[in-house]
Amino acid sequence: MANTFTQIHLQFIFAVKYREGLIGSSWKNNLYKYITGIVQNHNHKMLAINGMADHVHLLIGMRPTQSISELMQEVKGDSSKWINENKYVRGRFEWQEGYGAFSYGKSQVPNVIAYIQNQEIHHQKKSFVEEYMAFIKKFEIEYDEKYIFKMPE
Repeated sequence: MANTFTQIHLQFIFAVKYREGLIGSSWKNNLYKYITGIVQNHNHKMLAINGMADHVHLLIGMRPTQSISELMQEVKGDSSKWINENKYVRGRFEWQEGYGAFSYGKSQVPNVIAYIQNQEIHHQKKSFVEEYMAFIKKFEIEYDEKYIFKMPE
């Protein structure tokens, strides 16, 4: 894409289905490496990745060659397949439907990276649901609560 110049920084947040704490500490770093590989294979730049047992945060320098929804479909689909193939969990691993995607300017990137790197500290004070809803409200995103989190049937 000659003469196309962009600077797009997006934070993605997505959860394990039903927000179950299934991401094991023994394999989470391998998961993060695998997800980083997916992002990089699509020519985007992983700036930060971290999370907790029930969710993941990514900060990506995104190229305009792929849609957000296509990238998230690849990340979530390929990583859940990888988790299942490696039998890291009993039964079938799935990500919750949907995701959060939040944009930042270049001057905000260092703070977002620090926030993502310090997930364990943040979640000593705030649950994932509280954190996610804070993002929704901070970014003034209209929502219907019944679509935010899928509860077990």
